[in-house]
Amino acid sequence: MRHRVGFNRLDRRTSHRKAMLRNMVTSLFRYERIKTTRAKALAARRTAEKMITRAKEDSVHNRRTIAKDIQDGEILNKLFTEIAPMFNERKGGYTRIYKLGQRKGDAADVVLLELVDKTNAVKKGKKNAKKNAKKNDKKAEKVVAE
Repeated sequence: MRHRVGFNRLDRRTSHRKAMLRNMVTSLFRYERIKTTRAKALAARRTAEKMITRAKEDSVHNRRTIAKDIQDGEILNKLFTEIAPMFNERKGGYTRIYKLGQRKGDAADVVLLELVDKTNAVKKGKKNAKKNAKKNDKKAEKVVAE
C-alpha cells in the first residue's frame, strides 16, 4: 500500500526523476506552456509552484536555492524579473492544466501545463495599449483644437 507517500515516483530512479522535473520546469518557464502526460504535469506543477512562490522575494538566498534546479541563467533571471512579479497578488495556483485527450501509442492522458497569468498579462497589455492609444489621440485632438 502507498499510505503517506508524498509524491509520484513516475517509475524512474531518483536521479532520473529529479533531472526530468528540472528540465520540465525550466521548459515551462522558458515557453510558459508545455505539453506532457498528466502524471508528469502534476509532479512538475508541484515543483514549479514552489519555485514561483520562492521567486516572489528576490534575494540572494532565494536565487541560489532555485539556481540549484534551474541551470540556465537566462531562465533564472526571467523567473525573478518577469514571471514572479506577475503573481505578486496571487497566493497560489500559478499553473493551469488542460486535458488534451489520450496519446495514440499508449493511451496516456496528455495535458497542457501552462502559467495562469500568461494569458491575463497579454490581455491586460493589449487593453492598456488600447487605452493609452485612445488617451494619446484625445490629447492630440486637444492640442490641435487649441
